[in-house]
Amino acid sequence: MMHIKKMLIKKVLKYNKLNNMKIEKNKVVSVTYELKSEGNTIEISDETNPLVFMYGSNLLLPSFEDALYQKGKGDNFEIEIDSKNGYGEFNDYMVINVPKSTFIVDGKVDENILKVGNRLPMMANDNYGSILYGLVELIEEDYVKMNFNHPLAGKDLHFVGKIIDVRDATEEEINEMKES
Repeated sequence: MMHIKKMLIKKVLKYNKLNNMKIEKNKVVSVTYELKSEGNTIEISDETNPLVFMYGSNLLLPSFEDALYQKGKGDNFEIEIDSKNGYGEFNDYMVINVPKSTFIVDGKVDENILKVGNRLPMMANDNYGSILYGLVELIEEDYVKMNFNHPLAGKDLHFVGKIIDVRDATEEEINEMKES
């Protein structure tokens, strides 16, 4: 009888440990949230499509991750991130005029792609083949005015959400993060 009691206690303790896991490095975290800026809703992630990430992977805003540290499943959160700690201040130097000839493919410009309001991938002028996304703001006869700032540059961010799951990352997930 004592042996069965010890086994049950171990199972209960293990269950409680798993369900009270706190967010820290190498934990996979699932959250729902609403992101607002200047009173406007920018993005909603609900339980049908939560944000799932490995904590400490440096894929999210550091300020966002820092605010979630040591929270657990079921915890609510509200995070304010100023533009400086978010996607940075708006930089006028990131708005440039690109020669319209850059967009010529097979002798012509594809008017279905080159439209004001479209965000286009552009090859950076570096040694790494980096891709930058630029917003087409204006199309003139000889040039296209493009904005390469992040869409949320210069904006303060307000997140309200809930942690819906925290679990240990698998060895495979940890190795994948190391490789990327």
